Amino acid sequence: MKRNLLKKALAGLLSAALLALPTLAAEPQQPSPWAVNQLADSYALGLVDDNYTTYIQSPVTMEQLESMTKVVADKLALLELEPRTADAVGLVVDTTRGGVMNALYQEAATYDLPGVEEGPEAFLTGLGVVQGDGASLAQERTCTYQEAMVMANRLILAIYDGQDAGSKGLLWKATNGDNTLYLLGTIHLDRDNVYPLHKSLRDAIQASEEVIFELDLNDQEGIALLQSMQTYQDGTTLADHISPELYQRVQAAAAALGMDPNGLDAYKPWALASTISTLSMQDDTTGSNAMAIDLYVNAAAVNSGKAIGAVETYAFQGGIFDGLSPEYQEAYLDSALAGFEATLSGAATSPEIDEALQAQEEMLSAMFAAWKDRDPEAFSKVYDKAAIINSTDELNSKLFTQRDPGMIEAAAGYLETEGSHTYFMAVGAGHMVDPGGIVSGLRELGYTVELVP
Repeated sequence: MKRNLLKKALAGLLSAALLALPTLAAEPQQPSPWAVNQLADSYALGLVDDNYTTYIQSPVTMEQLESMTKVVADKLALLELEPRTADAVGLVVDTTRGGVMNALYQEAATYDLPGVEEGPEAFLTGLGVVQGDGASLAQERTCTYQEAMVMANRLILAIYDGQDAGSKGLLWKATNGDNTLYLLGTIHLDRDNVYPLHKSLRDAIQASEEVIFELDLNDQEGIALLQSMQTYQDGTTLADHISPELYQRVQAAAAALGMDPNGLDAYKPWALASTISTLSMQDDTTGSNAMAIDLYVNAAAVNSGKAIGAVETYAFQGGIFDGLSPEYQEAYLDSALAGFEATLSGAATSPEIDEALQAQEEMLSAMFAAWKDRDPEAFSKVYDKAAIINSTDELNSKLFTQRDPGMIEAAAGYLETEGSHTYFMAVGAGHMVDPGGIVSGLRELGYTVELVP
């Protein structure tokens, strides 16, 4: 799995979401219009993968159905609902629409949920999981993968919504007259069972006419520029810029990921370090899709026809990393490799590395817990932004001191737009919190900013 994740990251660190419809035009199987708005959640939950356009309109197989019901079972188990003795007598599970309904119902029927005792059809239609064509539910017809995916996705979301569950995110609402700007502080990872997201967060995305990110994740020219900045263009390779010992470790890491030992030669140290660091920060709940929160928001927005905006350019953001000194880039890569190497089975590590990784794991888990609970105070206690800004680290201070003021200015610009508008801005959570964060920055400018209840 990590080999695929590395390839995905290197194909465009901070690049386009995989489920934006404009990128699917050449694929053989398009999702139906009524299913498009289900793709972001389905992908985040692991109900589809990167190859979904090769099978989404095909009849679902029993193997695929079993995989879907496992996703449903795993997500419902996290809710710790009151158990119920399910009565599955007479329920036929097969690849008809009725059989898929029965399979999904069985997973829900193990819990004491409102209406579950009424049986599959009444329970699933009552939740809006199955809607039919207005005339019938066509339960005898062969079920397509798309139909099964949508049913499974709707079931998970409906039950989570009924329990007021799901990750709430660090979400604020800024207002100025008739203008509203939702502010989501994101974490650029998928871990700690972050999906599904809470209904209040999903609804805020859908209520907005434009969704703004640090970068336009669908800007193909910008992505190409970033990719060119990540790689050497002067005929040299990685081996020409780092020590022989460090280069050997990069080769070993590539081999451990199932790649050619020289497969990473074109990349600069900062690009590899950023990507490898991300791999070491994932956990057992990170699926093969590894859909970072920003990518989810982008996919949900694009698939719903929202306009997309950006507060920065790829040239600016990439330049922060590409302008790092050679010495810093080499040290950055060394540190990232140490973390990755420690995750390999049987790898020898030092007590110092083990301690650092344990501290990182505890910090990330605490950050995600605060994020999921929409608790900015708890987040700030874990994420010491002041220490980051005041550190002598060459990169850390640049990530905020050179960027927060511009983000505050951009947010204020949306609030000053003439007319009545609703916008949604999703940038790294570190840019939202103090010192110098967007939330307090807008308040100082006189705007009303409140945490979404």
